Amino acid sequence: MTWSALFFFNSILFGVGLAMDAFSVSLANGLRQPGMGRRRMCLIAGTFAFFQIIMPLIGWACVHTIAEKFQAVQKYIPWIALILLVWIGGGMIREGLQRRDGDAPPPPVGLRGLAVQGVATSIDALSVGFTIAEYTWPFALAEALIIGAVTFGICMAGLHLGKKFGTLLSGKASILGGLILIAIGVEILLKSLLG
Repeated sequence: MTWSALFFFNSILFGVGLAMDAFSVSLANGLRQPGMGRRRMCLIAGTFAFFQIIMPLIGWACVHTIAEKFQAVQKYIPWIALILLVWIGGGMIREGLQRRDGDAPPPPVGLRGLAVQGVATSIDALSVGFTIAEYTWPFALAEALIIGAVTFGICMAGLHLGKKFGTLLSGKASILGGLILIAIGVEILLKSLLG
């Protein structure tokens, strides 16, 4: 393996593909909290980027250490993502249905909830570790960092869009955001079952 424009281009494409779930969840977060500030947006996008960096590296490390044991768990990854996203999305829908006009806006997603979102949207990136198993550590790290940088940018775009539409949708934004999260969980599961 050598450093080349093709390596960087493929890493960016990998990042775009892996960031789509995080983009959708960022959109949902923006819908839920249209008044969020720049620091909060950076925290959310940074959390998703962090998990998109860590997960492929964990997968890469598993291939180089405990590959057989990890492969047994891999079939459950889509189910775990579905459960986490249905749990978060269901809470957002319930919150949106209970909300009345004139109520205070819902509180922002807490750090624990944000971490759960980060894991749920990046758990499929564990399998990227298998596809980059032949890479040496510097190449695996570079790939993961590029994926993280792309994820950060895409999530910031999702947050901006969500904020814009969250303001327009007012009280129904939480319901839409919850439905988006559940749809992402179902899509992750269906991709694994049909692919």
